[in-house]
Amino acid sequence: MPETIDIGLLEYPGAQEAALLGLTDLFEIANRPDRPILRVTRWRIESDYLVPAEPSGHPSVVIVPSGKGGPVPSEVARTFAAGLRRLHSAGTILASVCVGAFILGETGLLNRRSATTHWGAAEAFVARFPDVNLDVDRLIIDDGDIITAGGMMAWTDLGLKLVDRYLGPTAMMETASTLLIDPPGREQRYYSTFVPSLNHGDTAVLSAQHLLHASFADDITLADLASKSRLEERTFLRRFRKSTDMTVTEYLQRFRMNKARELLQFGKYPVEVIAWRVGYTDASAFRKVFQRIVGLSPSEYRRRFRA
Repeated sequence: MPETIDIGLLEYPGAQEAALLGLTDLFEIANRPDRPILRVTRWRIESDYLVPAEPSGHPSVVIVPSGKGGPVPSEVARTFAAGLRRLHSAGTILASVCVGAFILGETGLLNRRSATTHWGAAEAFVARFPDVNLDVDRLIIDDGDIITAGGMMAWTDLGLKLVDRYLGPTAMMETASTLLIDPPGREQRYYSTFVPSLNHGDTAVLSAQHLLHASFADDITLADLASKSRLEERTFLRRFRKSTDMTVTEYLQRFRMNKARELLQFGKYPVEVIAWRVGYTDASAFRKVFQRIVGLSPSEYRRRFRA
């Protein structure tokens, strides 16, 4: 039996039905008997808890679709905050499309992170969530455990990104071809990308991963991570490696290089600025790590994959 990967779609008042149905079709089209199965279920709120409308395993990802109108009202968005936080703390990736980011914003999980939404909702988003680093120039921002996509039709890009993550680049290209939509111009088709392991079940390590994802450009110490996980440092290092198959240094380097890839592909910043934005004060050190992990220099990567 192939592995089953559960993907949840959040239902809320005013949710865009086209995105709910379209994502369901996209994931079903991606399925083949010879690879893991993407199983889609809809999730609803019941007494502050999110529950599936039909039997489901723990969701690997829950997607908040766009709404049909403008920004999701606060009184609606807050209804889902606690349930989404519970799933996230248990290893579920959270994703949003367009103004669905307003629901993620109410969880507080976007604070101090970069996120995107529809450009027309930018002013309202900044007013409600001033601690979020909003960047509406980018179509998709992937922070590993949280992904935001801008624009009502960006559910196609998000869907293909998740197909790529869980089923691989060949499945992503096949799905895009079947649907006659352009595949996102991403480096994953040529070079392996970093996909953080979040469903290992070690909540202490997961809390440290969330800290790394939110503060990847900061000078985070081992003591900070051990304190966040509430473990002694040697115990934390052992359990981190067991859960992620990487040392903390390897994990942070790969996460930073993934962020650098996005900035090189979709942004216009000089390499020196990108190095600083992902946590390197020495641009030459950044270039060496990027070359080692990606296989190209930052400049070569930009020339080849610039969107």
